[in-house]
Amino acid sequence: MKISELIKANPALAPQGSATEPALVRMCLRLGYDGTAYNGWALQPGLPTVQGVLEAALGMLIRRPIRTTVAGRTDAGVHARHQMVHFDLTENEYAGLNRGAELDPGYALVRRLRGVLGREGGSILVHEAYRAPAGFDARFSALWRRYAYRIADGPSRFDPLTRAFTMWHKNDLDVDLLNAEARSLLGRHDFLSFCKPRERATTIRTLTEFTFERDASGIIVVHLKADAFCHNMVRAMIGACLMVGDGREEPGWVAVRLAATVRDSKNILSDPRALVLEEVAYPQDEAEIAERAELTRARRVIDNAANGASPEALT
Repeated sequence: MKISELIKANPALAPQGSATEPALVRMCLRLGYDGTAYNGWALQPGLPTVQGVLEAALGMLIRRPIRTTVAGRTDAGVHARHQMVHFDLTENEYAGLNRGAELDPGYALVRRLRGVLGREGGSILVHEAYRAPAGFDARFSALWRRYAYRIADGPSRFDPLTRAFTMWHKNDLDVDLLNAEARSLLGRHDFLSFCKPRERATTIRTLTEFTFERDASGIIVVHLKADAFCHNMVRAMIGACLMVGDGREEPGWVAVRLAATVRDSKNILSDPRALVLEEVAYPQDEAEIAERAELTRARRVIDNAANGASPEALT
């Protein structure tokens, strides 16, 4: 029985009450998930989401509602190999994670979470948990995020055993054309043409890596890295490049789309099932963690002001 079903059948297992002292201990979780069965990361009433399942599991263990902050929200059907989240506990809650055993509290939490999340059939796996450095924010302390995407172009490369994490594209693709289009997006730009903008949020991002290459089996693997990604940005950029790669649009079309800075019906999203959040990077020096978070917040405020948004807007 899955976690959501278990709570419905046993209401007493639902998180109860709230903390009785200030939350002073920030915890980091590194986890991976198969997003096939979930409506993305973020909470949605009545729908299964990764955040919903994880917070329900934490609530069952801590015995109160726990709210998580994620490094990068993923869309419905998108996967993550190494996602990062943080949440806050009281000192007493942190000390009680090992339930009196001679175990590191973070290690004990991983073991207990794996037990509860086992009800999801292995689709969500916690890799590690630890006490966060001072000033850590899973979202704003991140230096960059890296994604990968797999494409099987042409029926001869379709494999039913990898269909859950590979896009099937019926036409052959020109990898050189794909890379030429991808290069036109590198750098710091307003990516509005490739985003579903959130209210009062900036669409300015710095894309540092975007490449297409065939692996030994002939599958095209896409690699992308940026300081952050807007909603739908990765899938929209890949979808635009595919339009040129299979001949539906002329070379240079992606650069024209970027310069237009307008979201319209030409914005085609690639299949979510092939997208994987591979890694989130943070400063190695713990003293720089809080500084990075403040710098990111401040820069997003400036970006929003430049876009005409309210100065407090963040993404």
